[in-house]
Amino acid sequence: MSRKTKWLIAFVAIAVVVLAVGVYVKLSLRPVARLAAVPQDQLLRAEIPGIPHARYYVASDLEPMVRDVVAARERERAYLASAGHAGELPPAALLAISGGGDNGAFGAGLLNGWSAAGTRPVFKAVTGVSTGALIAPFAFLGEKYDPVLKEVYTRISPKDIATERGVLAAITLDAMADNRPLWALISKHVNEDLLKAVAAEHQKGRILLVGTTNLDARQPVVWNMGVIAASGSPQALDLFRSILLASAAIPGAFPPSMIRVEVDGKEYDEMHVDGGASAQVFMYPPALKRAAESAGETMQRTAAVYVIRNSSLAASWEPVERRTIGIAGKAIDSLIYTQGFGDLFRIYLTTQRDGLDFNLAFIGADFSYRGKKQPFETAYMNALYDYAFALGRNGYQWRHQPPGLDVAYGK
Repeated sequence: MSRKTKWLIAFVAIAVVVLAVGVYVKLSLRPVARLAAVPQDQLLRAEIPGIPHARYYVASDLEPMVRDVVAARERERAYLASAGHAGELPPAALLAISGGGDNGAFGAGLLNGWSAAGTRPVFKAVTGVSTGALIAPFAFLGEKYDPVLKEVYTRISPKDIATERGVLAAITLDAMADNRPLWALISKHVNEDLLKAVAAEHQKGRILLVGTTNLDARQPVVWNMGVIAASGSPQALDLFRSILLASAAIPGAFPPSMIRVEVDGKEYDEMHVDGGASAQVFMYPPALKRAAESAGETMQRTAAVYVIRNSSLAASWEPVERRTIGIAGKAIDSLIYTQGFGDLFRIYLTTQRDGLDFNLAFIGADFSYRGKKQPFETAYMNALYDYAFALGRNGYQWRHQPPGLDVAYGK
């Protein structure tokens, strides 16, 4: 083969590579397809086709939530009356579960240990954000689903949550990782039987709420999962799963959930991400009671509020590399950490104003684990689950004030 022929072959090979890369880049730079976002002035009118009144924009309009809480109270009265109960409604137990990624093993272990102690109540309402949203349906349905909670938080590994994408994902796609493995995990356990069970409890007047963030509107959205489960819509199961996936979709890390809605017959796509972008944990809006009173309804009831914070109160120490991504990432971590304290104080002050009993659980300073190299390590989650299970089984000592009032952050 002559030298000229070798050069020609090399030139053609390089041209083919350059052309292939160019085509790939051109295709990958196309934005991820979606329908238009809901116009701002139509936001509160958007509905899920076939499943109306499925969620609340609690920062904009509390009337729909007041309506549904009152309706749930009437269903509860009817259910209790059918069981022979007379008189006032009994004291209620409310549960709020925070985000925290793989630290959700703490909440799962504490709940299962609480069951083992024989003192875990049937919760009137359960709320969840992010990993707390993944726990919430099983906590809502009670001890029957304790084995599922244990399996999800002790037997999975990083490959069950997401798969990494290439470096170009940062500029060409909607996230750095693909969370289809998490969708598969959710789909395995959130099935038609679970949907029917949630619907049955909804009919008894119980409430299951999950928080996401509508990124277009930059507003928190609270989804009434019981309404969705009881809707009878053939789309209910997929929507239920999509909301759980969205609530755990850390922006930039995992893709958002695109949720199809309609306004006057016209379709739009809403972009929903991690509920933690709005709040790390929530119970009910502080203005809910006043909104109910303005509508002629009273919301006075003896109740205990239990908040599970899937995190420690102590800030984690780690030297930060002097690079843009590292600095930005740690700053966001710090913001999330401090936001979590604000959420606890908001819930605490609301309970004190409304005469409710406040109870807080968190990962204590006595838990230690060395050698963790990445999120969702199986060994780490097992250790945390076992630690929390023992606390719950032995009678957890709930805190009755948020950190800074009765304990230092690190205690």
